[in-house]
Amino acid sequence: MSGTPLALEIKDLIRQEGPISVARYMALALGHPGHGYYMTRDPLGAAGDFTTSPEISQMFGEIIGLWATHRWMILGSPARVSLVELGPGRGTLMADALRAIGKVMPDFARAIEVHLVETSPVLRQAQAKALRGTKPVWHDDLSTLPDQPLIVIANEFFDALPIHQLVYQGGRWHERLVGLRDGELAFGLAPEPAPEPQAPRGEALDGTILEYHEAGSLVMAELSDRLARFGGAALIIDYGHIELGVGDTLQAMVGHAYVDPLARPGEADLTSHVCFETLARIAMDKKLGIDILTTQAQFLGELGIRPMAANLKRHATPEQAEDIDKALARLTDDAPRAMGSLFKVLAISAPGP
Repeated sequence: MSGTPLALEIKDLIRQEGPISVARYMALALGHPGHGYYMTRDPLGAAGDFTTSPEISQMFGEIIGLWATHRWMILGSPARVSLVELGPGRGTLMADALRAIGKVMPDFARAIEVHLVETSPVLRQAQAKALRGTKPVWHDDLSTLPDQPLIVIANEFFDALPIHQLVYQGGRWHERLVGLRDGELAFGLAPEPAPEPQAPRGEALDGTILEYHEAGSLVMAELSDRLARFGGAALIIDYGHIELGVGDTLQAMVGHAYVDPLARPGEADLTSHVCFETLARIAMDKKLGIDILTTQAQFLGELGIRPMAANLKRHATPEQAEDIDKALARLTDDAPRAMGSLFKVLAISAPGP
């Protein structure tokens, strides 16, 4: 039963206008100004609905700070550079990255202007607290970022952007819609076929679901265009798959447990798996280079997270050392469904000066 305040609004909308796309449903569920999930709460941590890598260990953000330092040097060490984070959560990752940068490259720390792309007023308050003293500038989207070299971080950002879903039925693809059945939100199909999508090779079976990341593609195109114009690099970390595939990956989470995506709009986190092949192709179309396309486990390992953990343990109590080991294992576990393999990493960059 979907009886949240937002569910009632969505039902009224459907009664007035007819069934809506999965993308529109996601956009309302996450970003509705009065009842949207991200607009009304801090969803992170044990008391929230999910935990991200920066919340697991400071090592994650520090590793990204080291990556950013390397990219700044490749840029030619410009005197001013925008360090941008898309969807910065509580600001934990940025705070840890800046701390690491300050230790290893003070000149880079002085060159940085911190810019945060965030629409949630609740999370903006948390970010201001975590980053007090750094004078971050907030943006609703990429369009207002300054016209200068930029280094961009996007950790678990693209997974929350709305997706369209297509279902194969009777030899054609039809858009999956959210409508009403017996007064409750329910999935259905558009009667008219959708334009033929880009799909993996092979014969699709009836009921096969293909996801189209229109919103993510638009953001990636804008990001790639900015990098091509002003120089810089971007690091994208998210759960998903490297190659284009099929399947329903739309999921909802409340209190660290999965729920029906239609059950609690506005009160549940809605996400889908990111297709990194699509993001990489957009970047390459803008003549950007693909520097990294791998798993989180391999990325963190190659950038030295294990020596970092060993160094932290030298100054830790036995209890703290145990926590460091647990965090390291969680971030780098490469078992099939573990965080280290499920999360992928894409790094892109503009041609050098």
